[in-house]
Amino acid sequence: MKRKALGLTELIAIGVGGMIGGGIFSVLGLAVGIAGHAAPVAFAIGSLIALAAGYSYVRLALTYRGDGASFTYLQHAFPNYPVVAAFTGWTVILGYVGTLALYAFTFGAYGADLLGSQGYPAVRVILSAAVLLFFMLINLKGARSSGLTEDLVVYSKIILLSLFAVAGLFNIDRDHLVPLFDQGIDRTFMAGALIFVAYEGFQLITNAVEETRSPERNIPAGIYGSIIITSIIYIVLAVVAVGSLAPDEIETAKEYALAQVARPALGETGVILVDSAALLATSSAINSTLFGASHMIAEISSQAMMPRLLSRHTVTHTPWVAVIAMTLLGLLFTGLSGLEVIAVFSSMTFLLVSIGVSIANLRLHRETRSHRGLIWLGLVFMIIAITLLPVYLWHNSQDTLTTIGGLYAVTALSATAYLGFSLSRASTRKPHRDNPDE
Repeated sequence: MKRKALGLTELIAIGVGGMIGGGIFSVLGLAVGIAGHAAPVAFAIGSLIALAAGYSYVRLALTYRGDGASFTYLQHAFPNYPVVAAFTGWTVILGYVGTLALYAFTFGAYGADLLGSQGYPAVRVILSAAVLLFFMLINLKGARSSGLTEDLVVYSKIILLSLFAVAGLFNIDRDHLVPLFDQGIDRTFMAGALIFVAYEGFQLITNAVEETRSPERNIPAGIYGSIIITSIIYIVLAVVAVGSLAPDEIETAKEYALAQVARPALGETGVILVDSAALLATSSAINSTLFGASHMIAEISSQAMMPRLLSRHTVTHTPWVAVIAMTLLGLLFTGLSGLEVIAVFSSMTFLLVSIGVSIANLRLHRETRSHRGLIWLGLVFMIIAITLLPVYLWHNSQDTLTTIGGLYAVTALSATAYLGFSLSRASTRKPHRDNPDE
C-alpha cells in the first residue's frame, strides 16, 4: 500500500504557498488605494471571508475525496442537473486564467522594478509573457518540483516576509496610520472583497485530500491554519506599508508596491530582496496553477463538458492541449488588461465559485455533517462581498466593470453553446445504442 505523503506541514505549505504566491505582492497597492489607512483592516476582512468559505471546502473535501474539488462537489449536490456542475467547471477555469494572468503580471512588474525599468510597460509585458511560456514548456515536459523543494521555497518566503515585516515595524510613522478610516468604512469593506483573490490559494489543499495522512485532522488544520498564518503576514505587512509610505506613494507604485515599502526599512538591499521574493513566489504559483488547472480542464473535458480535444494527454500523462490553451489565455489576459481588471475579475470569479460550493454544502449538509448556521454565515459574507465589488466599480471604474461583464458574457455564451451542442449530440446517439437491431 502506497504511503500517503502529506502531513500538516506539507498542507500548510500548499495553502500558504498558493496564497502568498501572488497575493500580497499583487494587491497591496490596490488595497491601500481603496481603503487608505484601513488597508490592514481590509486584509482582516478578506481573511474572515476566506475562513467562512473554507468551512464548506473542509466539510465537502472530507466527504467527497477526489481531485475535482468544486466541480465534483456540485456534481454531487445537483446530480440531476449536470449543467450546474458544468458551469461551475467553466467558472473555475475562468478563475484560474485570471490568477495565472495576475501572477504573470506581478512577475513582470517586480521583474521590471528589479531591472530598473518601471517606466517601460513593454518590459513588464515581455517578462510576463516569458515566464508563462517558460512554465508552459516545463509543464509540457511533465516536470514537477519535489515536495521537499516546494516546502523549502514556501517556508523561505514566510521567513523572508516575516523578517521584513518585523524590520518594517520599527520604521513606522504613526501619523500615517490615523485617522483609521480616512477613506470611509464602506471602501474598507470594498477593499476586503477585492483582495479575496489573495486568499484563494487555500482551495489547493482540497485537491490533496487523497494523499493526506489523517485527513480528518489535517485537512481542517491545514486550511484554517494556512489562512490564519497568511492573514497575519498580510495584516502586518499592510501596517508596515501604510505606516512607512503615504498612500499616494503606494498608489503610484501599486504594481510593485511591496518593493517600494521595503526601501525605508531596508534600503536598496530590501528592494532587491522583495523583488527577488516576488519573482520566486509568482514563479512557483504560475507553475502550480498551470499544472492544477490543466489537469482539471482535462478531467472536465473527459466528461464531455468541455471540448474533448482538451483532454488529450502525452505519454507522460500531461494534458498538453489544456496546458497550451491555459497559457495562451493567460498571455492574452495579462497582455491586454491592467492590474485592477485582473485582480477584481479573479476575486469575483472565486467568490462566485465559493458561493456555489457553499450552496452545494447546504444541500448536502447531512452527508457532510455541516452546521447550516455556519454555512449561511459564510454565504452572507460572500454575497455582501460580491455585491460590493460591482458597486465600487460602478462609482470608480465603469470601464473595468464593462470589461469584466464582457468576459463573463463571452464565457457564459461559450459554455452554453458547447453544452447545448454536447447534449444534442448525446441525445441523437442514444437511440442507436438502445436499438437492438443495429
